[in-house]
Amino acid sequence: MDKIDPQTMLELEAAAFRTLRHHLMEKRPDVQNIDLMNLAGFCRNCLSRWVQEAANDRGIDMTKEDARTLYYGMPYDTWRAQNQTEADAAKKAAFEIAFAENVGPKE
Repeated sequence: MDKIDPQTMLELEAAAFRTLRHHLMEKRPDVQNIDLMNLAGFCRNCLSRWVQEAANDRGIDMTKEDARTLYYGMPYDTWRAQNQTEADAAKKAAFEIAFAENVGPKE
């Protein structure tokens, strides 16, 4: 494979991100954020936060809720009401550990 120029690499990475978002939002909305966090150390909220951080790093004023609405394609509370189920105590306990290890202390 030939060396990929920076612009093409940026476009490939953006395409991969869009595909991941589509997969999580359209094909697998049944996969719970808590399960993603417990297994992989990130979830949809992390992805929306990374978008927010990238925007803020570039001088774009984006709040957490702005980023979530952008990522989820609707207000986060609406998405939660449509897709999120209650987690059991074991999942919640595992989440506390996964969150602390991968994200940091809760704000």
